Amino acid sequence: MQMGTGLLFWGFLVVYGVIMFVISPKAVTIGGFFKGTDKKGKAASSLMITSSVFIAWIFAKSVYNCANMGYKFGIVGGIGYAVYWLCIPLTGYAIYRLRRRFGATSMTQFLTSNYGVAAAFCFSAAILIRLFNEVWSNTSVIGGYYGESGSKPFIVAALLFTFITLAYSCWGGLRSSLITDVLQAALFAVLLVFTIFWILPAHPASAYITSGSWTMDAGLDFVLGAGLQCLSYGFHDAVLTDRGFICEEKKMLKCFTVAGLLGFVAITLFSLIGVDAMLSGLEEVTDAAQTVAQGMGIAAFFLMAIMMIMCGGSTLDSTFSSLAKLTARDLPAILGKDPHEKARWIGIGFMVAFAFIGNLPMIVGTDILAATTISGTMIMGLGPIFLIHGAGPIKPTKLGFHLSFWIGMILGIVDTVNADALSFMNIGTGAYANFLGVNLWGAVLCWGSYIICGIIANMMDKTEGRPAWKGRTDEEIAALDAEHSRPEWEEIDPEGIEA
Repeated sequence: MQMGTGLLFWGFLVVYGVIMFVISPKAVTIGGFFKGTDKKGKAASSLMITSSVFIAWIFAKSVYNCANMGYKFGIVGGIGYAVYWLCIPLTGYAIYRLRRRFGATSMTQFLTSNYGVAAAFCFSAAILIRLFNEVWSNTSVIGGYYGESGSKPFIVAALLFTFITLAYSCWGGLRSSLITDVLQAALFAVLLVFTIFWILPAHPASAYITSGSWTMDAGLDFVLGAGLQCLSYGFHDAVLTDRGFICEEKKMLKCFTVAGLLGFVAITLFSLIGVDAMLSGLEEVTDAAQTVAQGMGIAAFFLMAIMMIMCGGSTLDSTFSSLAKLTARDLPAILGKDPHEKARWIGIGFMVAFAFIGNLPMIVGTDILAATTISGTMIMGLGPIFLIHGAGPIKPTKLGFHLSFWIGMILGIVDTVNADALSFMNIGTGAYANFLGVNLWGAVLCWGSYIICGIIANMMDKTEGRPAWKGRTDEEIAALDAEHSRPEWEEIDPEGIEA
């Protein structure tokens, strides 16, 4: 990178940090730090929540991945990756249902009261893995615009970006994240439109639309696998689920629906940059967005870097705020504890620790796409737990939770360590035959085990003379079950846990 170019790129990173500090609130309450409320305790606006969910899910690694999928499979790959955004409305609906029918105040509270402390801790561990992945996978993308992976400029840029985001996140927690997300979302939208009109006219519109082939060996296996992961993917993303509890239920559901649809469109459009690289016949491309931008000159490359910093920053500050809530509020609440005023400092402590530990894979170097697909496979068992809890004759059971959760987790781990061991599950012969097969048959096992355990438990209740579940509303079912097996922690005032 030449001297003038270097000053431009490094200068923008510094300016970006200054702007984020200027617009971040100078002081927030405990409610603002963990729930995003203003100084008067008012919940975040619809614009804030929609913008935050939208831009926080347009990760730097997502933009990186969708462009590469477009390069590899054409429009098929771009749409396949965009399918993940459809899980946002689905997750919003599930949270809406859990809040309205079962009084859920957080994901961990819901699990603790219905499936036990062990279930809540297992879920929290999966969340921590997800948050850990978010740190290095996003900082790695930013570093890539300053130097080769592993080089000094690469590492310094990634660490400086981390420090900037950490600093204003410690300052204002979730409130800072929500406020900065509005600006980041607006800038991203403007830059995306500008980029599309600048780069894409190189080929006819019809060439982009008809690129790729809708066959199993040309990316369709990935599209189907992503669709299956949508049934569970959103539930292990604390950045998403935390925002599902910070405002009124209907307002939240509308925000999630709009954000999910906007995200689907944005990711599909951005993937066209990768399609452009494919149509241009570029070879040996590892970062399609960066390669296309570089080929159009320093201005386009700089524009792409700005977009990545916007995306990465929005995701990383949300990651830090979710980490603080999980470690300082949710985990203590599982055990009936409340750190009170110490909660903020506990959260900040974990933010700082993860900023360091979470960047170790970035320094060592690893596959960015793995941060999405592997974690998505591991948590496939969360789908039935949150989507059909208390539905019909399916009684929620601890055994059902653990069978569903651990079947998915074990399959995901085995697939990570040695995919060949699960090759008998493959569907088709495409590049994602294993991905589709493991997620399809894994979903059958997870959903089947959860449903069977629930039906058997319901039948046993009838045999033992306990109140029948059939024909009752979800509220009546929850109340009856609570009467027969109320965990000790429920005697604690729920408001005390949330304070």
